[in-house]
Amino acid sequence: MTDPIADYLTRLRNAIQAKHRVVEVPASNLKKEITKILFEKGYILNYKFVEDGPQGTIKVALKYDAANKTNAIKKLIRVSTPGLRKYTGYKGMPRVINGLGIAIISTSKGVMTDKEASDLKIGGEVLCYVY
Repeated sequence: MTDPIADYLTRLRNAIQAKHRVVEVPASNLKKEITKILFEKGYILNYKFVEDGPQGTIKVALKYDAANKTNAIKKLIRVSTPGLRKYTGYKGMPRVINGLGIAIISTSKGVMTDKEASDLKIGGEVLCYVY
């Protein structure tokens, strides 16, 4: 596997499309940070880090609307890939759906959303868009 973040996002996308309640993905520190951000911003219901084996797994409980059974996550788009990295400064921070979505940025201060990075006036690698 050459791009573990794309694999993580694809597993979430596939689980949403199949209407699964829980999805299990292999863990890494970067994936754990992305999962925490998704939980803080209300895109997932809950998560659990399971330490089994050398790297462990992340169990993610997906969030659905009870009335019309739609998921909280509409789209997950991978921006920066191993073949073409996308970086941004704090002045050129991307706006996802005019501020309704979030961009997850990997900065020197850790993984955070585009709004947090703009407030701290730091740029970094744009990992993905979520809305």
